Amino acid sequence: MNLYQTQKKQKADQLTDAFRIFNELSQNLSVSYQGLEEQVAKLHGELAFAHSERLKTLEEKERLAGRLEKILAALPAGVIVLDVGGKVVDCNAVAMDFLGEPLIGQDWLDVVARSLIPVSGNPHECQLSNGKRVNMTVSRDVVCNDAADSGQIIVLSDVSEMRNLQDLLNQQKQLSAMGEMVASMAHQVRTPLTTAILYASQMGSPALDNEKRLRFSQKILERLQYLERQVNDMLIFAKDGRLAMETFSLAELLNHLRETAKEYTGSGRIDLQIINDVQNDTMLGNENALRGALLNLLNNAVEAVSQNGCIRISVSQLGSSELRIVIKDDGPGIAKELCQRIFEPFFTTKTHGTGLGLAVVDSVVKAHGGHVHVESVLGQGTVFSLVLPCIDQAFNVLPGGFSHKAVLPDALRVNTNLFPTDLSGKNHHQNHNKGELSHETV
Repeated sequence: MNLYQTQKKQKADQLTDAFRIFNELSQNLSVSYQGLEEQVAKLHGELAFAHSERLKTLEEKERLAGRLEKILAALPAGVIVLDVGGKVVDCNAVAMDFLGEPLIGQDWLDVVARSLIPVSGNPHECQLSNGKRVNMTVSRDVVCNDAADSGQIIVLSDVSEMRNLQDLLNQQKQLSAMGEMVASMAHQVRTPLTTAILYASQMGSPALDNEKRLRFSQKILERLQYLERQVNDMLIFAKDGRLAMETFSLAELLNHLRETAKEYTGSGRIDLQIINDVQNDTMLGNENALRGALLNLLNNAVEAVSQNGCIRISVSQLGSSELRIVIKDDGPGIAKELCQRIFEPFFTTKTHGTGLGLAVVDSVVKAHGGHVHVESVLGQGTVFSLVLPCIDQAFNVLPGGFSHKAVLPDALRVNTNLFPTDLSGKNHHQNHNKGELSHETV
């Protein structure tokens, strides 16, 4: 075999091998293409299933959104949705009825200033322009997946009917308490009144000497003063904390308390101490009501210590506007379980008592925006502490001779416009009796 034939045979073998490799690659490509078709068909089926499930989810969400929309429209409360900037982005029909239009797109603070009137004493309630009372509930920040969709939800609930029912219930309770008080007062008034009439009927007797006449007149005066205290307690209790406020002198109040204490103690040997550590003498409140409340506490202290004992009344200042009055006696004390009930109306442990004295004290203190607390240990005495924000800051002087008028609590804003502000920066009552110690036996 010559060289030419050898080369020709080699080329034929190479061509045969190439055809064989081509056939193998074609078969592999056919198998791969068939597998790819199967994979595409599988993915197409999965995509169709996912699309079907997505449609079902969207239909469910649409039904849920429709149901929620119907529920929102049927709610008796107003619902307002705010965005992160505090603007109204959505609301229901009740909210539009409460707040009026325009509402969508408005700044919530502008809507509040336009349509809601604050109610004193309750930060969660507001009054609408039509007189209805609504309770406002503000949710915490509602955070969504998108920060731009975050915001708050505000719910306005109409509580007018509930408030009317509550006022009616309180009125019925007050009338019931008044009836109970009148029934209790009947006996308390009849006894001293009968005694006073008996002594008064003897005053005109010509056989009555001057000593007896003087003693009878003192007995009549004591009974009449007792009746006056009972009537004052009844009137203060009936006012239910509605007291007119005006300026008065703390020193005069304590002096009157000291003089009246002599009538309360009679001929007993009771050590009475009155200590005043308050620099400012000008107070803002109801002097008569405070005097009656303090006299009730003083009378209880006198009865507790009997004929021999010590009663200490100390007055100090807490902060710039608060006054603390502490009445302490060394009597037998009060049991712990009774301390929890002594401020309840008509609750008394006395044989002849109405149970109004300490209830009046609590009512007067609350009417001044303060609070009263009692501490007692059996065998060691009792301490009543009254904290009253009644120091009139219109007369306080700042360094440099400037005066200022502080913001008073809501309970003390009655009739404050009737009294002129001291523009000179001087205290109208220079006698502040700082550190005054009255230590006397009465």
